Amino acid sequence: MSEFWLISAPGDKTNLQAWERMNTVTSKSNLSSNSKFHIPDLKVGTLDALVGLSDELGKLDTFAESVIKKIAQYIGEVMEDSKDKVQENLLANGVDLISYLTRFEWDMAKYPIKQPLKNISEALAKQVTQIEADLKTRSAAYNNIKGNLQSLEKKTMGNLLTRTLADIVHKEDFVLNSEYLITLLVVVPKSSYVQWQKTYESLSDMVVPRSTKMIAEDAEGGLFTVTLFRKVMEDFKAKARENRFMVREFYYDEKELKCEKEDGSLHDRVSCVPRYGLPVNFQAMLLQPNRKSVKRLRDVLNLVFKHLDEVAAASIMDPGMDIPGLQLSNQEYYPYVYFKIDLSLLDCS
Repeated sequence: MSEFWLISAPGDKTNLQAWERMNTVTSKSNLSSNSKFHIPDLKVGTLDALVGLSDELGKLDTFAESVIKKIAQYIGEVMEDSKDKVQENLLANGVDLISYLTRFEWDMAKYPIKQPLKNISEALAKQVTQIEADLKTRSAAYNNIKGNLQSLEKKTMGNLLTRTLADIVHKEDFVLNSEYLITLLVVVPKSSYVQWQKTYESLSDMVVPRSTKMIAEDAEGGLFTVTLFRKVMEDFKAKARENRFMVREFYYDEKELKCEKEDGSLHDRVSCVPRYGLPVNFQAMLLQPNRKSVKRLRDVLNLVFKHLDEVAAASIMDPGMDIPGLQLSNQEYYPYVYFKIDLSLLDCS
């Protein structure tokens, strides 16, 4: 199951005992796999500042999630021919996402904990914005290369009238650097090979005798060279068309052919302080629920941590209970801080 629950509760003696109880119960009943989620002692500031920052963090969560989804989608598109390899290429800091979550370590160099939380939040937002910009740039470059490759594949897969000739022609097939002579390439239908050999020298004046040679062939016909004087080139083309011999508009350019060949060749948020107050003393835990035991796990958590909010816990345990002033119907609420991480949203296979 690729869903994780990041939960947090005060780290005092009573709650540490609750953690131990929770670990014991969930392990014995195989309800979830648990691991501590280490968050350093951050420079919290005032409660009012945290409440204000909470809104900004909510927006940052939404923004970061949308960018991460775009990255996953982009990787899926790039690896469209290897869909089974997509998940193993979705990495965070060089490791798979589950390992990254279960062994999470705060990056002290990027986000110094002596800075105010607002500064860290702004640094995160700036980085996510830069990642989105980089993604747009790389995506545009990829789409451009993909378009060029598709165009090149069409040329390569086409017949001798349309396909690229970069991998067919050779320098020795042409008369080059001549003021008077030029070598043309002519596509001749298979059924007309004999006719071509008999008539090409007489299609116009000044055609070099015995200058034709077939250099390529496909299912429909052959590609022949023919050398003639430049001054009769247009007349030769016209007469060739009348006989269903198609002259390719191609002139040997070594540099251009070489180019043509080369073308072919997280932010994690725990909102404990606004709920439980100062000073800061909390323990976060990452749970990976067993798919078949989600409801049972939720009941165990509510029972273990109900002392943190007796009224809300009572309402959760008994949904029919009417408690004035308490509305839980439109949003998930639990006695402990809860944040769901759903990796299945990144599944592009």
